[in-house]
Amino acid sequence: MKIPKQEYTGEFKGLAVKRVKAGQSIGAVARELSLVEQTLRNWVKAADAGKLNGAGAKVVTAEQMELSRLRAENIRLQRQCEILKKAAAYFAKDAL
Repeated sequence: MKIPKQEYTGEFKGLAVKRVKAGQSIGAVARELSLVEQTLRNWVKAADAGKLNGAGAKVVTAEQMELSRLRAENIRLQRQCEILKKAAAYFAKDAL
């Protein structure tokens, strides 16, 4: 299963970058917002260059952002379920 690409609003990106520039570490902000650290680093770099929401940027609604996040979470949970099923089968076989 491929994890769908997440899309974030310009406002969300801007707020995340503001938190980093306010002194919080990239790692802490990324964990709190469930982001990959490198993504946040890229946003900070783009904001410094003045290209965070560059021309041609696709407008993403809050609903689309939430839907993207939920799809990614759904795939992650499905993978965890598969792992647990395999582990249960392995230990059930081992117990016999």
